Amino acid sequence: MGKRVLMTMSGGIDSSVAALLLRQQGYELVGVTYRTFDAISGACMEKERGCCSVDSIFEAKRMAESLGVEHHILDIRKEFAERVIQNFVDEYLHGRTPNPCVVCNSVIKWGWLIETADQFGCDWIATGHYARIGRQDGRYFLRKGIDKSKDQTYFLWMLTQENLARTLFPLGELTKPEVRALAAAHGYEALSKKRESQEICFIPDNDYRTFLADRIPGFRERFGPGRFVNTSGKYLGEHQGFPYYTIGQRKGLGIALGQPMFVVAIDAGTNEVTLGAKEELLSPELTVASVNRMKYREIPAGLEVSAKIRYRNAGLPASLCPDPHTPGQGRLRVCFHTPAESVTPGQSAVFYEGDDLIGGGIIEG
Repeated sequence: MGKRVLMTMSGGIDSSVAALLLRQQGYELVGVTYRTFDAISGACMEKERGCCSVDSIFEAKRMAESLGVEHHILDIRKEFAERVIQNFVDEYLHGRTPNPCVVCNSVIKWGWLIETADQFGCDWIATGHYARIGRQDGRYFLRKGIDKSKDQTYFLWMLTQENLARTLFPLGELTKPEVRALAAAHGYEALSKKRESQEICFIPDNDYRTFLADRIPGFRERFGPGRFVNTSGKYLGEHQGFPYYTIGQRKGLGIALGQPMFVVAIDAGTNEVTLGAKEELLSPELTVASVNRMKYREIPAGLEVSAKIRYRNAGLPASLCPDPHTPGQGRLRVCFHTPAESVTPGQSAVFYEGDDLIGGGIIEG
């Protein structure tokens, strides 16, 4: 393949250093920055920031100019709203907790990158993610980045073989301190000290409840007060409405029961939220749907893996088996060696052999 690369540039340190490294390695870069959303209220506009804000777009453009890289801003707000934001809203309204970064990476960042790369005559696409790519038996798969504290493969499990075959991850072999040092060494002192956003890009204040209320007409009336119950179905009190809660939540319940209680189940159909003790959050197994197989064409029954059910989760020993109730329908049963806490429908479960990503799926329960 050639050396023309479509480089995603967010204006942040990671994509900027990735671009710098590729330039040093002799690649010809075409920079692209997506305009994905607009804040929907005056309050949000005051706080708009992060990887997709107007400021970050112009920072990306300035970085591209400083590197002598051709740069394009692509407006995909309509597609982002239809595919990522609407999925986020729908999942919450069905009592699930979505992971929009996983959807965005698959549908938007890589979904559009391949098409855009072809339009600009690029052989490769590159991003500033901390991840690596391996190959075995003719298949591509993700490997964790060297810097385990920054590894981002959990958010990339939906990438296809076509995606991986054309992707470069320049930062996969580097640690975050090394990336900051590279930025400083090349004269980008301010960039080397730039703080990172840990928020969902279209909810920069992390208040998804206000986001839902602002976006959905009559939200508070349609999804108003409901019943708190215990695991035996006993009425405990009234809650604000099921979309206001997530599995494992303890704070902000607005109810005192004499002992710490956690959200252990959410029923969107009845608007009931079940509370229980910490031990009632434990699950011996779960089922995932929409499975994407990465390292193996078929996952061997009983394969021993480390299963991550949230990004900051260290991973739990587990075995994978086809779901006996829906064989051949893209579902897997994950049996933990020790029970997992706060299994959350809508989130991703991602499976590893050492550093190698086997695949992942959406937690059903």
